[in-house]
Amino acid sequence: MSLDVSPKLLAEAERGPVREADFVDTVRTSLPYAYDLIADLARQLRDGTAEFADNHTPPPSEKERGQLLRALASDAIRGSLERHFGVTLAFMNCHRVAVFRPEDQGGATHSRFTSQRSQILNQSPEFRDC
Repeated sequence: MSLDVSPKLLAEAERGPVREADFVDTVRTSLPYAYDLIADLARQLRDGTAEFADNHTPPPSEKERGQLLRALASDAIRGSLERHFGVTLAFMNCHRVAVFRPEDQGGATHSRFTSQRSQILNQSPEFRDC
């Protein structure tokens, strides 16, 4: 299961749309490693002058890697995190998450980061089974 959904939020969802803030809070508490990593990258991007901020450090365990994969594999979770933090997410391999300013999506740096060539060049044997 990707998220630990409270009975209150589940009841709201059964009645109709839920507030995105409530959904993001559920993501924050269910997938804390992924949430905190993206929050930190968004902060780095906002506070710096680089075109993007990215993570090169593997998660400390498979539990955290699973959180990251679940967060980025779900369109609903990924989209909500992008809107919440005001970024565009890019993902490569098992843990290399990058955040870009939304207006830079499709630009040269973003396109290079998300290219097939970049994916190939960022392969290594340790990523084979991640």
